[in-house]
Amino acid sequence: MKVLIIEDEQITADDLASCIKEVRPNFSIVKQLPSVNTAITFLNKNPTIDLIFSDIQLTDGLSFEIFKAVEVNVPVIFCTAYDEYALNAFEANGIAYLLKPFSEETIEKVIEKYEKLTQFKSNKLSKLLQVMEQTSQPKPNTSILVYQGEKIIPLPIKDIALLNHRAGKVELITFNKQHFTAIESLDYFDKLNLPYLFRANRQCLVNRKAIKNAEKYFNRKLVLNLNIPFEEQIIISKEKTPLFLNWLVKI
Repeated sequence: MKVLIIEDEQITADDLASCIKEVRPNFSIVKQLPSVNTAITFLNKNPTIDLIFSDIQLTDGLSFEIFKAVEVNVPVIFCTAYDEYALNAFEANGIAYLLKPFSEETIEKVIEKYEKLTQFKSNKLSKLLQVMEQTSQPKPNTSILVYQGEKIIPLPIKDIALLNHRAGKVELITFNKQHFTAIESLDYFDKLNLPYLFRANRQCLVNRKAIKNAEKYFNRKLVLNLNIPFEEQIIISKEKTPLFLNWLVKI
């Protein structure tokens, strides 16, 4: 059984590998990877993995970004110190949500769950994962409420071209150039894990349809050109550039 570990803290990754080997000596730890970018590179070249243990908050982003960029058809056990990402986990082939600190006992339980699932044929496992996604957690909203004077307007999120955090508020710009202020935080929209929105940096989430092109910038960064009016530069860091380019061609 080939296992991949995605964890940015070396001590935690080693401890997890040790626990897995202790409860299942026949499992092979193929690789321990520390970041979103290294995981994308590895999975693009090494698709034959049976099970993934993945932390959620990595040094260069959330691990859910990996599963946007690479098609992964194996179960994922998410390991985290936080429980607010449960919905996203079930949307990314997650079969278990393991809260840190873990132990051999908790590792044993999630592996037992994995082994029970693998007793099904491939098509049955796929259907089971779909049922888990549909029944275990509510679906995220596809619209939000925005306020314009005395009016309360339901705004489809897919109609938002850009979300920009500035002066403590999140400004929404739609494709028809309307401007609204969101009650929700930028992290709220990021955690929806919508495939057409990309977290360009700490200030901006951008819709794929709003991107005209990207240009090379200083130190292997990218700057985005949009097809909507926006005066500020949107910079993609060199660490996020591979992830962005993968996302850009797949959406």
